[in-house]
Amino acid sequence: MKEEIDKLKRKAREEQKENKKLFTQLKKMKGAPLDDYFHEKHEEVFEKVDCLDCANCCKTTSPIFTSKDVDRIAKHLQVKSAAFQEKYLLRDDEYDLVLKGSPCPFLSEDNSCKVYEVRPRACAEYPHTNRKKMHQILPLTLKNVEVCPAVSRIVDKMKAE
Repeated sequence: MKEEIDKLKRKAREEQKENKKLFTQLKKMKGAPLDDYFHEKHEEVFEKVDCLDCANCCKTTSPIFTSKDVDRIAKHLQVKSAAFQEKYLLRDDEYDLVLKGSPCPFLSEDNSCKVYEVRPRACAEYPHTNRKKMHQILPLTLKNVEVCPAVSRIVDKMKAE
């Protein structure tokens, strides 16, 4: 899998100009047409993708933790929210709560999540390609081309049309 992720990063760098051009065009769509376009491609790709085969998102990036996420996970782990935050989280430059490091401390060897039932909302929604108001997260989606093979495939399908 490491080779596939390295190849994904190389491909994203090589196709950066082409991808930016596509996303400039996508910005013009906005609203329901843009959402529908992404959702269609998301459904096609995720019929064939199993995130447990990869888990690169969990190995390389951190979700943003809301206070509700912190409280829910801390309760699940039977620790106080402050203790959970102290052990696992820090404030980034934008003052968001994120993991202190990667890979995620809740990632198991088989790529499953030890806190899956109570995982952060950002994890549950990742890679965010089936959400509403896609125009708001196009820059994030473009970055995720380097992280997530499914996002890369979605973008490839869009470029092929």
